[in-house]
Amino acid sequence: MQKIFVYISVIVLLVTLLGCGQNKEINGHQYVTYGLFDEGQYKNPDIEYRLIIGNVVWSIILAETIVAPIYFIGFSLYEPIGKADKSLPKRAIR
Repeated sequence: MQKIFVYISVIVLLVTLLGCGQNKEINGHQYVTYGLFDEGQYKNPDIEYRLIIGNVVWSIILAETIVAPIYFIGFSLYEPIGKADKSLPKRAIR
């Protein structure tokens, strides 16, 4: 019985780490994750960001708690990945 508890604890710990976005230092500046509520404050047009899939999944799983989705979507939805390459045009969506 204790082995099962240990296995479940390890799995839960690993799954919780999947939903974490990471701040990143680029050219000596620290860039932080941002969400829908603080986009204007933290989003930098010179930095490329990507969606944190783990936070979206956790928002869906924990939707009944109300607080978790507000945090994940409101304050930690996108993470910085590097400098934006402005020399390449964005692909047109057809």
